[in-house]
Amino acid sequence: MAPPAGQIRPAKYLASFVLIVVALYALVFLTGNGSAKPKLGIDLQGGTLVTLTARQEDGAQPSEEALNRARDLIEVRVNGLGVSGAEVVRDGNNLVITVPGADSEGAKGLGQTARLAFRKVIGQPVPAGAVPQTQTSTPPSGDASTPPSTPPSESAGSPPPSSGAPQGRPAPNLAAQPSSTPPPSSTAPPSTPSAPANVDPRVAKEIQEAKALRQSTDPQVLQQAALLLDCTKPDPLRGNDDLDKPLVTCDEKGEFKYTLAPVNPPKEDTQTKADDYANYSRLTGEDISNAAANNNPNGTGYVVNLDFKSEGGTKWGAFTAANVQQAVAVVLDGEVMSAPTIQSAISGGSTEISGKFTLKEAQNLANTLKYGALPLSFDASEAQTVSPTLGLQSLKAGLIAGGIGLALVFVYCMFYYRLLGVLTILSLALSAVVIYAVLVLLGRVIGFTLDLAGIAGFIVAIGITADSFIVFFERLKDEVREGRTFRSAVPRAWVRSRRTILSADAVSFIAAAVLYVIAVGQVKGFAFTLGMSTVLDLVVVFLVTHPLVAIASKSKFLTNSSLSGLGGAAREGAAHRATTTGKTAVKEA
Repeated sequence: MAPPAGQIRPAKYLASFVLIVVALYALVFLTGNGSAKPKLGIDLQGGTLVTLTARQEDGAQPSEEALNRARDLIEVRVNGLGVSGAEVVRDGNNLVITVPGADSEGAKGLGQTARLAFRKVIGQPVPAGAVPQTQTSTPPSGDASTPPSTPPSESAGSPPPSSGAPQGRPAPNLAAQPSSTPPPSSTAPPSTPSAPANVDPRVAKEIQEAKALRQSTDPQVLQQAALLLDCTKPDPLRGNDDLDKPLVTCDEKGEFKYTLAPVNPPKEDTQTKADDYANYSRLTGEDISNAAANNNPNGTGYVVNLDFKSEGGTKWGAFTAANVQQAVAVVLDGEVMSAPTIQSAISGGSTEISGKFTLKEAQNLANTLKYGALPLSFDASEAQTVSPTLGLQSLKAGLIAGGIGLALVFVYCMFYYRLLGVLTILSLALSAVVIYAVLVLLGRVIGFTLDLAGIAGFIVAIGITADSFIVFFERLKDEVREGRTFRSAVPRAWVRSRRTILSADAVSFIAAAVLYVIAVGQVKGFAFTLGMSTVLDLVVVFLVTHPLVAIASKSKFLTNSSLSGLGGAAREGAAHRATTTGKTAVKEA
């Protein structure tokens, strides 16, 4: 038979709470790496802060849509790196990435636009500090070009043969291609016309001048570009190079300069499609279906293995078959990642990028290629290491202030509620036990990190939890004032206060949920912890506080009016009833 309204079996509720706590801490200690500490945010454990400044090729202001798309893609890349607690927020035209802990180094490469292309190498790469040999034109069609030399330990396809002359193929006849820009003078490229007010003329001029010089279709201009190119300076063509034109660029280490063929043939090219693959790969990052970092099977270090889509595999097979013993440059955002020599035709829709990568570099590159290109180019990342010292000092000050506040609350509860004040303190302690376990598990499952804003949310939630206790206790006092005993007042007070507690917590949770949805940055952490604590408040009130009060009401010792804290309410009720009875007797007399 079910108990009357408000009557419960306290042991059943307390046992349920104990089971929840046991289950949570079993997961804490038996899963993960055994660590029982919550993950901390960048302000508490330090990390890396990266600022990326967006720019467009014409120097115009980036659109809202492009900035939001770039932010979303960078967030996906962060998740792909396995970095927890990272945030990507917009600050005007900047994207600010904060990555806590030891994994923060991976954030420095997150701003790569990831436009991958395969370009045939023209001639021989030269050291970055060297002057290339004089060359007036590229080999005419039908003549064998000199096989290019590549940096050591780079190869593609099968191992190089021990002997035999290489089978050369003609390089693209750049002189025959139409020139979209006139050759620059021997001193400086041409300047660009004045730009509209919403365009950064400096950025637009840098990009256009670099294109005019380093992407000219005139071989002599390309030769001059190789002379003028400084691999130690930031590259304005980073992510802005034209795939339909040649390119003079450096490798990612700044050690070699390369002259590269266009990716795509010109639209007016009358060559057959088969002949096109002798000079143009037609391959970009859009032809890749997957990328993964693996150990280098031919030596030490790591490589990035690429799987092409069906059409991309066909292009790659045709290009490698037409360019045996020629070098192909794997170009990411205008920089040569590697330039292996094709030893044989490669079929099967896959290949690899080698470039003396460390494991972290290979993983970052694979992740960048796998999750797609950004819609914008970004200036070189400005990364700075954030020390946790300031955050820890703020945390220490906050905890001291919170501890003093809690101590005052405890003193007040003990003075005003006595026994019920003890139950308040015990309930808050048990709530803290549950919250700690949940924090540890959320850090493992969803990567939640605790920062100063989150701690502020917990401190605010303590007040909400204490309000729930006060609503219940004050309703209990009202019942005692009406002449009921402690024991009979508990079920009636619970029934009447329960709806108020649920309504108050529902309002707090909705406010926290709305704040979480519309907020950015650390405010989200505040909203999350506030909402989570509000839900756990209900668990503690229903499974701990109410059952403990019910148990106390059945003890003769604990129901003593001077100990329970309800004596004053009982006396007020008795005096009120006596006054009411006296007035009634006078009226009747």
